[in-house]
Amino acid sequence: MTLEEKIGQMNQISSYGNLEEMSRLIKKGEVGSILNEIDPVRVNALQRLAIEESRLGIPLLIARDVIHGFKTIFPIPLGQAASFNPQIAEDGARVAAIEATSVGVRWTFAPMIDISRDARWGRIAESCGEDTYLTSVMGAAMIKGFQGDSLNDPTSMLACAKHFVGYGAAEGGRDYNSTHITERELRNVYLPPFEAATKQGAATFMTSFNDNDGIPSSGNPFILKTVLRNEWGFKGFVVSDWASIKEMVNHGFCADDKDAAMKAVNAGVDMEMVSYTYMNNLKDLIKEGKVSEKAIDDAVRNILRIKFRMGLFDKPYINEKATSVMYTPENLAKAKEAAVQSAILLKNDKNTLPINASVRTIAVVGPMADAPYEQMGTWTFDGEKTKTQTPLQALKQFYGDKVKIIYEPALAFTRDKNTANIAKAVNAAANADLVLAFVGEEAILSGEAHSLADLHLKGAQTTLIEALAKAGKPLVTIVMAGRPLTIEKETQLSNSVLYSFHPGTMGGPAIADLLFGKSVPSGKTPVTFPKEVGQIPIYYNHNNTGRPASRHETLLDSIPVEAGQTSLGCTSFYLDAGFDPLFPFGYGLSYTTFQYSNLKISSKEFVPKDEITVTFDLKNTGNSEGTEVAQLYVRDKVGSVVRPVKELKRFTRVTLKPGETKNVSFKLPVEELAFWNIDMNRVVEPGEFTLWVGTNSQEGISVDFKVKD
Repeated sequence: MTLEEKIGQMNQISSYGNLEEMSRLIKKGEVGSILNEIDPVRVNALQRLAIEESRLGIPLLIARDVIHGFKTIFPIPLGQAASFNPQIAEDGARVAAIEATSVGVRWTFAPMIDISRDARWGRIAESCGEDTYLTSVMGAAMIKGFQGDSLNDPTSMLACAKHFVGYGAAEGGRDYNSTHITERELRNVYLPPFEAATKQGAATFMTSFNDNDGIPSSGNPFILKTVLRNEWGFKGFVVSDWASIKEMVNHGFCADDKDAAMKAVNAGVDMEMVSYTYMNNLKDLIKEGKVSEKAIDDAVRNILRIKFRMGLFDKPYINEKATSVMYTPENLAKAKEAAVQSAILLKNDKNTLPINASVRTIAVVGPMADAPYEQMGTWTFDGEKTKTQTPLQALKQFYGDKVKIIYEPALAFTRDKNTANIAKAVNAAANADLVLAFVGEEAILSGEAHSLADLHLKGAQTTLIEALAKAGKPLVTIVMAGRPLTIEKETQLSNSVLYSFHPGTMGGPAIADLLFGKSVPSGKTPVTFPKEVGQIPIYYNHNNTGRPASRHETLLDSIPVEAGQTSLGCTSFYLDAGFDPLFPFGYGLSYTTFQYSNLKISSKEFVPKDEITVTFDLKNTGNSEGTEVAQLYVRDKVGSVVRPVKELKRFTRVTLKPGETKNVSFKLPVEELAFWNIDMNRVVEPGEFTLWVGTNSQEGISVDFKVKD
């Protein structure tokens, strides 16, 4: 290969550019990958230029953002994480891969496995939430789904573990912002999902936009070489995020594009996305001795190795006349099941849900009841609203013979501040036995570059809920959103609350079945729900302070006039928001109830090479069949550095008939209690531990044990 051809393999361009110029570059062998081309005829035409009209005939790698579905849209990743079911994540990615590869897309930029503890950050929608273990498990399942059993399979789509690393800790929840994560926290919290991605065989990684501790990820050899290549043995290739190499100039980390190209390639970024600093500068940098040709050779080997493993050299073209694989009944069924399992029942006073036979008339109101585009959520470039089934449509189609439905949207869209039609909704409520209020946020309000400082319902939605509550009829509020919203008031005003992170194509039938009890809610919160935005960052697995909050402290409304300073105590809490979140991590109700008992562990003392066997009884104490997500947490009571108050280590879904009891077991190797200690070594430290099993991160039964040297 000539130097120009090598650098060409490191160049990814967008198909949105000039076609004539793109064709010229392909023929010269100066393009390695194209993103955003989904027309199979054009894909084949571009591939033909590379194969037949370039000197070496190296095939192109066609890429696209296929985040939670290509045509058949599954719930957003945060919703899939709420299922606590890796099979849901794997199925969603497999369906996406089958659909996308049929038009020539063989590389997606997912999963996003950034630990996300700030709901102001719009990209929390694209994450699996705040927990390292849950994110690791769900991310690995997505990779398995995207890539299938072999990269050589024509339906295999390369996964891309992103964003490497720390992007979810963006300061203030503002997208692209700086992060300030210590190496120890990186290793204990933010890096493990990426290590799990490597073990699962993720073919590509993407660098993140942010600088951490002053070093942008696209120019950080510590994460890209020391950790990713040397410690983890990663054999795939690394791509920059969109123009993130060039943006190191904006950071003030690089003097100009040439400096940025030098630092990125020397750090270990193999392919550049769209910004041309490699194409324009690497040749000169090699001549000047600032970049070695070996660095270029290594990058190109990484890229070509993956192209060979994909079988692109043997089968570069796709069948343009193949039978469509979009929206098959099987795909739609899987999307519906994902939406069912991802929905979270947050409140259900007096068993308002499921809707019972005495309800003859239902008022369906709110801007999200019939918003097919919005319920697909962020990152749905190829989803079609005409194929999306909304709650209103599903209620009419599947339950219209059982109940009379009165539909009054009241608001045209979620940001609508016009209250003129709220009276119509209240009138509908007055003439109904039950009110279903569909609120939330439009798709555009979450996702990349869509950060918010205020997480309350937008527009006049809260005013609508307040008016409906005064109507005096049972009120069920269904929220469809891309992030946790601060809905304390709306929760108080509602009899029941069902939360569905943007549920995708089949969200309507899934929600309808849940409301009528054909399906039973089993989702759990994959991220802590704050009462107020001022509590953020708020997450369950925090460290303890020297003065942890006490339930005996005095809150704002109880402070006496002219109170002495010490009368309020001196612990870590908010006077106005109290001690707790609105809903903790791992929280979610069912139409039945569950009881945990008889917790046992295989010993009271272990050594690091041992495995802990945990058993307990789980009983369905209610009147309907249901599925509980049983969760196992551990606390290391004393460490050489402060350890979190709890950490999720295992979970499982258990389905039980009324009155049924199952003995549930977990296997937990003691080595999974290891952490990066005061000497920056990953070890299991001897000491005392507490282990809990329970229904969420705040409730459960516990047992203590010890680890010895």
